[in-house]
Amino acid sequence: MAAQANGTRRPAALRVAAAAQGIEAAGLCVAGVFAAISTADGKSSQVASGIVLTVLAFGTAAGLAAIAVGLARARPWSRIPAVMTQLFVVIAGITLLDGHRPEWGVPALAAAAACLAGLLTPASLRALNRPPAGSASSARSSSTRSP
Repeated sequence: MAAQANGTRRPAALRVAAAAQGIEAAGLCVAGVFAAISTADGKSSQVASGIVLTVLAFGTAAGLAAIAVGLARARPWSRIPAVMTQLFVVIAGITLLDGHRPEWGVPALAAAAACLAGLLTPASLRALNRPPAGSASSARSSSTRSP
């Protein structure tokens, strides 16, 4: 809203970061479906742990989707969770590559790189910054003190 209030558009890099975050959420949903299928087929070591893993995957995917929406709307709160998410995605991607799963690890690392690149551009950082604390209140108070 702050980006549109002053008449500027949200930066393209921020939209790229939001899209990458959304792709990560979708990927986690796919992983959740695989976990659910494995649990239902009895391939999980324990049924309870398979259920918990499935619920955890879908819950985390919902959180990632909420962060993606926050980025798309240029909400300042979304910057730190998005960067922290990418840290975990990089760790997971490297772990997947180490586990000989490049079909999962390479896309995870590519999405993390795209999201971080989009988040760390100067235009995106400006769009996600909060206005100074006194700027809105001082502008209102100066306009109401007209003689």
